[in-house]
Amino acid sequence: MTKSISIARLLLTLILALSLAAAAHAATPGITAAPSGAAAGKFSLTASTAYLNQPDGSTVYAWGYGCTGGTATFAGTVGNAAFPNQNCPKMQIPGPTLIVTEGTQVTLVLTNGLPTAAGNTSILFPDFAVTPSGGVAGLLTQEAAPGSTVTYTFSTTGKAGTHAYYSGTQGDLQIEMGLYGAVVVIPASTSVTANCTTGLAAQNLVAEGAHGESDFRLAKAAYDHPGTCYDREYLFQWSEMDANIHRQALAQVTAKTGCIVTDPSCKLEVPTEPYHPAYFLINGRSMPDLMDANYAAEYPHQPYNGNPHMHPGEQVLVRTIGQGRWQHPFHEHGNHVRILARDGNLVLSNSTKQVSYSTPGSTAISGAALAGLLMFNTDTTPGQAFDGIFYWSGRGLNWDEYGHNPNSTDPNAKLPCTPDVNGYNTGAPTAINYYEWCADHNKPLEVAPFGDVASGGPATLPDPNIFTNGPWYGGTPYLGPDASVRAGNNGCTVSATGPNSNSYTGTSCTPLQPFNVQANPANERGYAFMWHSHNEREITTNNVFPGGMLMMMLVDSREFVIDESN
Repeated sequence: MTKSISIARLLLTLILALSLAAAAHAATPGITAAPSGAAAGKFSLTASTAYLNQPDGSTVYAWGYGCTGGTATFAGTVGNAAFPNQNCPKMQIPGPTLIVTEGTQVTLVLTNGLPTAAGNTSILFPDFAVTPSGGVAGLLTQEAAPGSTVTYTFSTTGKAGTHAYYSGTQGDLQIEMGLYGAVVVIPASTSVTANCTTGLAAQNLVAEGAHGESDFRLAKAAYDHPGTCYDREYLFQWSEMDANIHRQALAQVTAKTGCIVTDPSCKLEVPTEPYHPAYFLINGRSMPDLMDANYAAEYPHQPYNGNPHMHPGEQVLVRTIGQGRWQHPFHEHGNHVRILARDGNLVLSNSTKQVSYSTPGSTAISGAALAGLLMFNTDTTPGQAFDGIFYWSGRGLNWDEYGHNPNSTDPNAKLPCTPDVNGYNTGAPTAINYYEWCADHNKPLEVAPFGDVASGGPATLPDPNIFTNGPWYGGTPYLGPDASVRAGNNGCTVSATGPNSNSYTGTSCTPLQPFNVQANPANERGYAFMWHSHNEREITTNNVFPGGMLMMMLVDSREFVIDESN
């Protein structure tokens, strides 16, 4: 019981924190390589130092990659919106996400701006055949000496997907200090576009456009495969930090300030074992900081957030990289994640049989069968990346999540639900209940509320299966800002005198009002699914719960515009 109450309180706390966060959410923010010309595929990064802000009020000394010169112009576009110019910090954790189109020849110049005592540094691109030039020879690749540069060149041909990059020099210390990032390669093939721009894929775009949303996808498909179409995308990088290692690095750097490279004592001797991380990070932040906007001013060196949103029926591409030293058993509530690929390699059946990939009304395209697992925990080992699809539709809730009610005078309460061959309302992409599971249409939340006394009195208690009684009551079980009022007519008498003061009488339905209306952005009434590490200590920040690797997937009604611009 205590655990249940604690979880309920945590859920409300998270919902309130999310609702108060800024509305800017980016799908996959980063630096987009110029597609052509002299700057095509060229990046310049500098490794340097800064301090990271933590939700417990502390700051942690760290090293990270950033844009040489401190700013970068974002070339190219993201979906239908021009990718805006954003500050690219001289140092950030994770490092800037490098976004390139498959087939691009990438040339990256790394400058070593770390303290002299930190020694050489480098970058590994483990999924690519890299040709280094300049610098000095290291154990795994060419390295940049303090104040110097090294250049890495590689082709992205045949390498669509999500990939890691990280330091190849004294990895136990430099990766721990924050020298890691991501490469996202957008598929170049146009052979799958017909499957990703017609049928349901096209209707999802119509649905978004009808409510004022833009298409912020990097591409229409994650891979050169007709089964990898998606509607929305997010990148998450998992890591952890042992603050003691960072403190010792800072102490030694400070003590050796001004030393010269040729001095044999001008080097760090920081022990990295035993390892006791106290901070568990998603995209360089811990909960609740990770739910604030991308490029939020309070996190000048942690620009990327972890705040995913979706609408029912959308396929969300989840790009994930394990960047730390530990494996993190991450669990996405609401549904399993279907794995598409690992380290840019599609998981395909070894059968020679070709499968037809299509959606109703689209062109069928044949391809090898996808064979990725549906995973309850999306485990990723350090340095490994995966791409997967998360999907949620509300099917089988056994109540009408939109609060439809044939007795209401509200037109939105009487919207029809015409099932397609799979049972969903996909023929009305501009309607609020697009993709509704029609078998639950017009079903009240409860015909006979749990806890009712048979005679109708003397009291009806709140249903503990639906919400927690008391100050941690989380609000409506319906999608949309007006759905609770509409549903209230389904056996209840409703008198509404204002958006926050609806009164209910009657005993033949559960009278839940939109109690959290004042805490959410306008029109946002959705479901919050907790996404978190299943290692309990990893959902703490410096041993304080809740924190760490914990965020929420918000499933929003169509009325709520999910703004993924930066």
